[in-house]
Amino acid sequence: IANFSQLSRFSEACGAEIPRWIRQKMQGYGDDSASIKAFGLEVVTHLCDRLLEGGAPGLHFYTMNSAGLTSVIWERLHLA
Repeated sequence: IANFSQLSRFSEACGAEIPRWIRQKMQGYGDDSASIKAFGLEVVTHLCDRLLEGGAPGLHFYTMNSAGLTSVIWERLHLA
């Protein structure tokens, strides 16, 4: 999650709903892109960790031609 408006457009296009607590937190950041990225990294890393601990055989990321944040998640999960 690097850009809230991009996330919103993507979720609407595929019919996915952004959880209310995530939407509210991200809207509260306004145009503060550093805070949005930091929050996104925290949330997504936590979700990935839970999936792996729960027995998920792996993870698949759509990086949208921007793999930098995904690399940070991989490092935080000690997969890199």
